[in-house]
Amino acid sequence: MNKGALFTIGALTPHEQASNMKHSRRNFLKTIGFSALVGPALLRATDKAVSKPNIIYILADDLGYGDLGCYGQKQIKTPCLDKMAAEGIRFTDHYSGSTVCAPSRCCLMTGVHTGHSFVKGNREVKPEGQYPIPADSIMISKLLKTAGYTTGAVGKWGLGFPGSHGAPNKQGFDFWYGYNCQRHAHSYWPKYLWRNEKKEPVAKGTWSHDLLTKEALAFIKRSKDKPFFLYLPYAIPHAQLHVPDVTPYENEDWPQKQKQFAAMITRMDADVGKIIDLLKELKIDDNTLVTFASDNGPHREGGQKPAFFKSSGPFRGIKRDMFEGGIRVPFIARWPKTTPQGKTSKHISAFWDMLPTYCDIAGIKTPPGLDGISILPTLQGQFDKQKAHEYLFWVYTGTRTVRKGKWKAIGWPPRFKLYNLEEDIGETTDLYAKYPEVAKDIKRIMIEAFPQPKKPKKKS
Repeated sequence: MNKGALFTIGALTPHEQASNMKHSRRNFLKTIGFSALVGPALLRATDKAVSKPNIIYILADDLGYGDLGCYGQKQIKTPCLDKMAAEGIRFTDHYSGSTVCAPSRCCLMTGVHTGHSFVKGNREVKPEGQYPIPADSIMISKLLKTAGYTTGAVGKWGLGFPGSHGAPNKQGFDFWYGYNCQRHAHSYWPKYLWRNEKKEPVAKGTWSHDLLTKEALAFIKRSKDKPFFLYLPYAIPHAQLHVPDVTPYENEDWPQKQKQFAAMITRMDADVGKIIDLLKELKIDDNTLVTFASDNGPHREGGQKPAFFKSSGPFRGIKRDMFEGGIRVPFIARWPKTTPQGKTSKHISAFWDMLPTYCDIAGIKTPPGLDGISILPTLQGQFDKQKAHEYLFWVYTGTRTVRKGKWKAIGWPPRFKLYNLEEDIGETTDLYAKYPEVAKDIKRIMIEAFPQPKKPKKKS
């Protein structure tokens, strides 16, 4: 392990160290059950592989709830994603795993919220990468492989530095191409990207996003004859607003940075369209679930101004905030002949729901002890059969956040801010004192979901 990784371990707080040790013990116990699934699942896959649906999960980076036309955007053009929503289901109350990149991706891939996840923040490793998730982590990719799926990841990783046990090829992906490191992904003009476990030079002047789309399309083509899972975490519109040109916004009376921001989103939108067009061309469209989301709220980096396009939609806050604007994200699901067309769902869901959902789709058992709930009934239009969460929970830099029905709480027990989202979507009025019984229940949840470490007894 390199010096950066050792430094990172030393940077853990005692609470994080205790939490991570607990996580590792829990994962060891889970792994016993996970291993037991492998044999029978592979046997089932031999006979039934051709009937299993393909799964594509496209993840934008720092795209706001309000940045898409189907979520109210009036200036940025997103015709392909708008069409995708019209042909599928648009979720209004879907949440990211966290308000920043790495923990959000960890929650997505492992099926747990940040109170239980190994990654709780963007913990960096030098010279490249982030602190790795445990080798024995339960991952969507590993589980789908047991069901006979070919697994591919293209884009930005952030869950383990190159060569570590957290790198994509060590975490269940047959194929990997892209940025291992989140810092490296700040530029869209890189000198190299990773192809599996090798650096691959990128020709000078090549816009990396085009390479990601090219590799994603190639993976679909070569995987079309058996079930596949493609995880496509794009870097757009993260960090530096690098884009080859500002088409179709050249003549808009906007600041240049905002033209660049809008152009990035519109180009990504077109590439989502290319993916769906290819599924139709290969005649696998009806048997492929395509989902699209963002890893957290909009950023204020590289000259981007979230207020200019109202990127947070009707919500308060942006990336790194625990207000709705920092964690409520667009989520669209399209699965011809399965998802009802043009529907809007208010089902309260989150990133950790993807793992059990994909297990249900693949016909394998979901490991026990996770926080996610399968949303397959909603995807199938069986809304009355959809199970609901008692609550959703997040913790970031010590701040705990709970969503329970119409109630939203942010802070630390025993005193925190309490909001009624049905009446106050902008989270402006603290109702803690007015609803003591609700506050008491939320306090219970905050402690239950992420207990405070016990202070060591003083030696007498």
